[in-house]
Amino acid sequence: MKQLLLSVALATLALGASAQQKLVPAQSDIAFTSKQMGVPVDGKFKKFDAQIAFDPKKPDTAKIAFTVDLASVTFGSSETEAEVAKPDWFNTKAFPQATFQSTTVKATGPGKYEVAGKLTIKGASQNITVPVALAQAGGTTTATGGFVLKRLDFKIGDGDWKDTSMVANDVQVKLKFALTGVAPL
Repeated sequence: MKQLLLSVALATLALGASAQQKLVPAQSDIAFTSKQMGVPVDGKFKKFDAQIAFDPKKPDTAKIAFTVDLASVTFGSSETEAEVAKPDWFNTKAFPQATFQSTTVKATGPGKYEVAGKLTIKGASQNITVPVALAQAGGTTTATGGFVLKRLDFKIGDGDWKDTSMVANDVQVKLKFALTGVAPL
């Protein structure tokens, strides 16, 4: 009996593991646009990872998590990148990563989903909802989505930078995750 229970447990784990998708970093992107004195400023993160277990036919069972290395931010300006590492911005020494953990995933239409979860940056957590569209080509599924982040909710741009006439509070975040191992839509 004990051996039967162990076999069932191992089989269940193996089935769960097969639902795990793999991120293709070279085809994935986390980018954002903020506004400084009304002028759009684009940035992106070069290092991030995602752990995704998703079956398009059973989205309510999905588990989606990702981590972002905040020190990997790039604006194309070494001065700006050095500034955002400081405590008033990302404070990368004390808070090296931002994290997201899904709480619910639901279908909203063919190939479209709504992913809700908790985003944590600089020790501050907020619930967010991200509309996501899936497209499949060959063995790769591309998930694209975006949301507006309120930077002051996460103490990004603290101190003298709280003035939203200098740096807007709204930051448009765009996600593109290329994945292998997703079942056909």
